[in-house]
Amino acid sequence: MLVSAKEMLNKAKAGHYAVGQFNINNLEWTKSILLAAEETRSPVILGVSEGAGKYMTGYKTVVGMVNGMLEELNISVPVALHLDHGSYEGCYKCIEAGFSSIMFDGSHYPIEENVEKTKELVKVATGKGMSIEAEVGSIGGEEDGVIGKGECADPEECKSVADLGVTMLAAGIGNIHGKYPENWEGLSFDTLDAIQQLTGDMPLVLHGGTGIPDDMIKKAISLGVAKINVNTECQLAFADATRKYIEAGKDLEGKGFDPRKLLAPGAEAIKDMVITKIKLFGSEGKADE
Repeated sequence: MLVSAKEMLNKAKAGHYAVGQFNINNLEWTKSILLAAEETRSPVILGVSEGAGKYMTGYKTVVGMVNGMLEELNISVPVALHLDHGSYEGCYKCIEAGFSSIMFDGSHYPIEENVEKTKELVKVATGKGMSIEAEVGSIGGEEDGVIGKGECADPEECKSVADLGVTMLAAGIGNIHGKYPENWEGLSFDTLDAIQQLTGDMPLVLHGGTGIPDDMIKKAISLGVAKINVNTECQLAFADATRKYIEAGKDLEGKGFDPRKLLAPGAEAIKDMVITKIKLFGSEGKADE
């Protein structure tokens, strides 16, 4: 059964570890992530961008697939299904479809409008027992058409949004979606520390987890980050393993063209990547605590 991300993230914040949000794109992605979480006994958040939701034919399809897998694979760790970078309209569609968590990305609105829309969605989501994430200060790179320059959020603005009753807060601290450029200056820990001081027990979210050095990830967790989003790294691992299978001519051997065989190395690569991240974030075994 899907759960809100609230309890798992409050425990993570208090226990100084982070729960991974791994974005799903299809059946293989979903299955690999769930199996990795079950194997490591870690809570997990399945992220769905609006583009991926559309690709999978809609949010109801996603909910049906995930709920079916939880039952058929006997998944016993806490799993949240979360809308990633949701528009105002997208949030309502996911609430209706049966998601257990949403993110409203109002970072491109003026702060006053972001606050008003967030306040409204907080009321609706909490009334349905769902968790809700808000964002202040855009994250660099592009996420399904929402483009941010990697700016640092204003700690005071973060406090004003945190005070609205959101479950978790994503704040820009120089992080970027996708691959990091060579001239990237790194995370702004001074900004993160200032945000943590003002927002107290609020679990903070680090978007664009791909390519951030492990020591920076660990430092971010020590400064209050309790949720880390990973997407690109799983995509790269899947593409690399699939390319190797084809280049080795495996698809030409026997029934190597069968999609169940063709996609297996990529699916295994996603699972391995998720296990690596779960161990790095410190959430291994936490489902049983």
